[in-house]
Amino acid sequence: MLEEMRKKALEGGGEERIKKQHEKGKLTARERIGKLLDEGTFVELGMFGESRATEFGMDKKRYPGDGVITGYGTIDGRLVFVYAQDFTVLGGSLGELQAEKIARVLDLAMKNGAPVIGINDSGGARIQEGVDSLKGYGEIFFRNTSASGVVPQIAVIMGPSAGGAVYSPAIMDFVIMVDKTAHMFITGPQVIKTVTGEEIDFEGLGGAMVHNTKSGNAHLIASNDEEALSLVRKLISYIPQNNIEDPPVIETEDPPERIDYELDSIVPEDPKKSYDVKDIIATVFDRDSFFEIHPLFAENIVVGFARLDGKSVGIVANQPAVYAGVLDINASDKAARFVRFCDAFNIPIITLVDVPGYMPGVAQEHGGIIRHGAKLLYAYSEATVPKITLIMRKAYGGAYIAMGSKHLRADVVYAWPNAEIAVMGPEGAVNIVFRREIAKANEPEQRRKELIDEYRSKFANPYVAAARLYVDDVIYPHETRVKLIQALNMLENKREDRPAKKHGNIPL
Repeated sequence: MLEEMRKKALEGGGEERIKKQHEKGKLTARERIGKLLDEGTFVELGMFGESRATEFGMDKKRYPGDGVITGYGTIDGRLVFVYAQDFTVLGGSLGELQAEKIARVLDLAMKNGAPVIGINDSGGARIQEGVDSLKGYGEIFFRNTSASGVVPQIAVIMGPSAGGAVYSPAIMDFVIMVDKTAHMFITGPQVIKTVTGEEIDFEGLGGAMVHNTKSGNAHLIASNDEEALSLVRKLISYIPQNNIEDPPVIETEDPPERIDYELDSIVPEDPKKSYDVKDIIATVFDRDSFFEIHPLFAENIVVGFARLDGKSVGIVANQPAVYAGVLDINASDKAARFVRFCDAFNIPIITLVDVPGYMPGVAQEHGGIIRHGAKLLYAYSEATVPKITLIMRKAYGGAYIAMGSKHLRADVVYAWPNAEIAVMGPEGAVNIVFRREIAKANEPEQRRKELIDEYRSKFANPYVAAARLYVDDVIYPHETRVKLIQALNMLENKREDRPAKKHGNIPL
């Protein structure tokens, strides 16, 4: 009897449905778990659970497991909890029993202080179960919220995720989508056409590329199931098990005292010329350790994990190669969310600054740049993990403050000799302060140029800020790796408290 029951559970929706899953280029739920976890470590829970629904013929549709596989195992020897919706069973639809299985995995993850990975491949709520299905989503959302900031939560979208199903991934920390086979949306193309008259297909509405580039709802994109699962394993390697552990440290052959003289010429002397900040990241941090998050969204700011002398750190860096590295609505949201994750899970934050200010424009103002920009200020101010900031070139105005400045309680702030720290750029400042003097001059453009040079020498440098201790040290670019590692080691036992409160009210 036991063996028969196990055999039936392992068959999922049956050979024909498994074949259809493979024809779509998708692995089955069990195959996905097998590739995600260390070989032979998966322990299944709730294999024999079945729906108790009877309406609309559900009494004749009994499948052990009820369309989701749940349990635990290890990734690189570290405990993780996992659930994988099985599209071969009733389209992976979520009913009361499936929701209870997922909820129990989330409860166990919380009790044991281990990450939870949700593999989503579902047609949405099981209509035949009515409000019990909706109740199931609510129970999952509540647990996602309770677990937020306590254990890492990673969602992998490997098929459809529609309606209420999208909100669990949205609450989780990271969302990985598979290109062409994964879709997320609240209402599908047919409903949209009926209600608004707009015509769009599944891919254009909620495909992986849309959510990685436009909405920002997804953090990473994979070309197939195998790559998506590999990304999960890589991501897990940078983050701790829970909020009271430190991130893992690995042995590295990259010496901490390494000096890179190419950094001395990596930033152009002309402040109007761009460069790729990822070249600096690749040079300063441990070789090949940078793992970018949200690489296709708000590309004017770069965030991701890397290692310094084997220690995991989070990087937030302006990207001068895109919109000159300005902060806008999407960049502020992207960076603020990443900073808050790092702070929740004890990951030090390294901020690389080259920012000319906030993006000007009616669309930005009307879109709420004030509110969205405030999220970044809030996130940095709230963070109590070690915070180290390097000002590479421009640091102007409110954007200078927002990018991990000393005033938001950065622990150590370095600046390169060519750094420009000022209320605004020399050109803009001179146009405002000396407008009348320039207008009265015999040669206005010549006088304007002289005043710009004078302003730059007086104010657009790191030494005024250093004199006031807003910058702790002015360093040569080639010293950067050594200085960052020294600061990181010094801050290893940092403790910092904030006023006691239930929680703050971040400007959402």
